[in-house]
Amino acid sequence: MTEDVLLTISDFSVTYDVDPPVEAVRDVSLELKRGEILGLAGESGSGKTTLAYGIQRLLKPPAVITGGSALFHDATGEIIDIGALSDDEMRRFRWDKASMVFQGAMNALNPVINIGRQLGDVFTTHRPELSRSERTRACGDLLDLVGVGRERLRSFPHELSGGMRQRVMIAMALALHPQLMIMDEPTPALDVLVQREILAQISDLRRQFGFSVVFITHDLPLLLEISDRIAVMRQGRIVELDTAENIYRHPQHEYTKRLLSSFPSLTGDRGDFVRGTDIGRSEREAATSAEGTDTALEVTA
Repeated sequence: MTEDVLLTISDFSVTYDVDPPVEAVRDVSLELKRGEILGLAGESGSGKTTLAYGIQRLLKPPAVITGGSALFHDATGEIIDIGALSDDEMRRFRWDKASMVFQGAMNALNPVINIGRQLGDVFTTHRPELSRSERTRACGDLLDLVGVGRERLRSFPHELSGGMRQRVMIAMALALHPQLMIMDEPTPALDVLVQREILAQISDLRRQFGFSVVFITHDLPLLLEISDRIAVMRQGRIVELDTAENIYRHPQHEYTKRLLSSFPSLTGDRGDFVRGTDIGRSEREAATSAEGTDTALEVTA
């Protein structure tokens, strides 16, 4: 095992024990490197969120982990078998070693408790030795870090914009400086400009603190922009895993190609999101040249 590996998932499987049983995650194996952003892509129902919840042991019945393991390679050198942790050990592991920004995170904040108290709860639970003033200072530092500002410590969630609430959730996930952050569809309800700001901030924070990110979304173009590597899931399996560059330019699996071709292009050509090959580029240049010639003829006439 190389020292740059943070998380090793081996033959991980999850089944929903209903009638008939549904195999939501089937024999998934992958490694996450330190400081890496790994994108997890796929359509709704492909098993992305179930895999993330399974790794964090957040699944509830009828979901059952039926096989496999998830090993966390701590910075201390210790290898932690997440599946073997007791409930108390797992509670300490979450937020401290690995945190999560949940799907619909903007609505996860308690509407009747101010932001400062909600951030402070993380320190009260996991850093009980801190004094009240130290907790307040740490919460203010977190809000400054994500661009919300410590003056918002006394604000309630309804007083913040959607983008600010999402930044608060990211601040909460960063509170204990975890080595791993799992982000499940963190920006779907935000407009594209706020999305871009938050994604840029996540990348900056990753470079600053060195944590790894598992970024889950069905938005493959977004993953191509921010990820180091991308795993494409379909029907509970990873069908392709490669660098973002190779996924974009040289997709191997037919499902990956279909995902890429389903997104519109800025040129307006159907399916031309895929790569912008030399052939496609030359065709567009020829078309542009022809349009320019036609316009010149009209002006001359």
